[in-house]
Amino acid sequence: SVLPSRTPPGLPDRFRMFRSCEWEVLERSLNILQASDFYWGPLSVGEAHAKLQQEPVGTYLVRDSSQGNCLFSLSVRMPTGPVSLRISFQEGYFRLKNWFADCVVRLLELVVAGTRNNPLHFDEMGGTPLV
Repeated sequence: SVLPSRTPPGLPDRFRMFRSCEWEVLERSLNILQASDFYWGPLSVGEAHAKLQQEPVGTYLVRDSSQGNCLFSLSVRMPTGPVSLRISFQEGYFRLKNWFADCVVRLLELVVAGTRNNPLHFDEMGGTPLV
């Protein structure tokens, strides 16, 4: 089923229409994110990278994506400097490369635990693995 064009209360207007089961996932995930200390909301990529520039390698934040087809971005301080990676949302799951979960925070927990033994490689990071 598709919800009316109005965005449900509590979700930013920029969210596109989703099936009702996806709204539940989005709303729950956004509530958890807003309670975290690493979600910065509508922060530009430049602002995110500036905040991370002086932080230790591995420091990250989640922000609203500036891409229309993506809801969130993960900005991480890498040895070569900050990079941003898009977190996609498809069929009720948030995805980062081949990791997925029905909550952004849970996705990050999986990625942090999983990359300790199996680093991720992204083109955006110039061959530097995400650990």
